[in-house]
Amino acid sequence: MRKRAGQRGGIFSRLLFLIFLIVFVAVIYLARYPILRFAGDFWVVDEAPQVSDVIVILSDDNYEAARATRAAQLFKSGMAPRILASGRLLRPYAGIAELMEHDLKAQGVPANAIVPLAHRAANTREEAVADAQEIALHGWKRVLLVTSNYHTRRSDYVFARTLPKGTELRVISAPDSEYDPSNWWENRAGLKRFLYETAGYIVCLWELRHNEVQTS
Repeated sequence: MRKRAGQRGGIFSRLLFLIFLIVFVAVIYLARYPILRFAGDFWVVDEAPQVSDVIVILSDDNYEAARATRAAQLFKSGMAPRILASGRLLRPYAGIAELMEHDLKAQGVPANAIVPLAHRAANTREEAVADAQEIALHGWKRVLLVTSNYHTRRSDYVFARTLPKGTELRVISAPDSEYDPSNWWENRAGLKRFLYETAGYIVCLWELRHNEVQTS
């Protein structure tokens, strides 16, 4: 009798676990879209712009020049008197900074308000170092950082830890045609952006914290 009672108890426990598992999977399935939208929104930082010393555009703008367009809008609304066009070199004699300078002029930004900065940065962290040196050289204290929506969270994390102490940083999101936080999982480009940012953010967390430990 004891053995049968134990068997019944074991079967009952397994049945409860199976019911719990089915309910859990059902809840996750029904809530998948809000969860995916929440995950997509996590990467987007879009702070209210304030009058600053410079607008910084990060390298590798998209085909539509969304970053340059957003920076030009900020400039023309009086948010800053100049724009730092940060771009990596593609050849020893030409690079993305020149393309962004062209895009800004096409948007009505005068040439004397554009500060092109060519560098050989291979990632956001290296670009932040190059930009921070230029910002310190000019003595700029208030910075508006413009980059693609999916790239804002990582850029905020990196630049906040790289810019000279005392620098006021605000991150501005430029809409990207390949990444819509509300449905990023529905197309290959959006999925690629999401996964790339997830991996990039994890790498930045490790690199910057590893460097902090070494220098402390």
